[in-house]
Amino acid sequence: MRRGLAAGVVLAMAVLGAAGCSDGDGAVSDAASKAASAVQSAGAEVSAAASRASDAAASAAAVAKGKLDEIKDGVDAKEDVTLGTPSADGEGYTVVPVTVKNSDGSTKSFAVQVNFKDEAGNQLDTVVVTVTDVAGNATGQGTARSPHKLSGTVTAEIGTALRY
Repeated sequence: MRRGLAAGVVLAMAVLGAAGCSDGDGAVSDAASKAASAVQSAGAEVSAAASRASDAAASAAAVAKGKLDEIKDGVDAKEDVTLGTPSADGEGYTVVPVTVKNSDGSTKSFAVQVNFKDEAGNQLDTVVVTVTDVAGNATGQGTARSPHKLSGTVTAEIGTALRY
């Protein structure tokens, strides 16, 4: 999205620079007006795209919260969860390994909210991964997979983790 805005600004600067070399028949004003319009249009497109991305991330977070709210008698297990390094799977979707440690003596399951963020810390997506039937005092593995193809440098962090 930032690249689109940057391209719009570069285009506007090029048009304005070229307009400065006009033959004096009023074309400078016309070119400047067109350049300003192009920048404004590019800015509006970037803003709309950012808004859609923000809305999608908020929607995913709401769905994740709903799934976690369905769990009864869950206990906070955030300290018992670790995430690996995000990467793209064979289809281009962002995935991250999830490891859970069941510190209870009996078999338990885990629900882990994983937040995918960009390098600036903006929320890109949220998913809930379930790791079921982890034996007492053992570890279990799962994979959090974004249903969207995320671009750029993506990080992952644990939102909420419940053992139940």
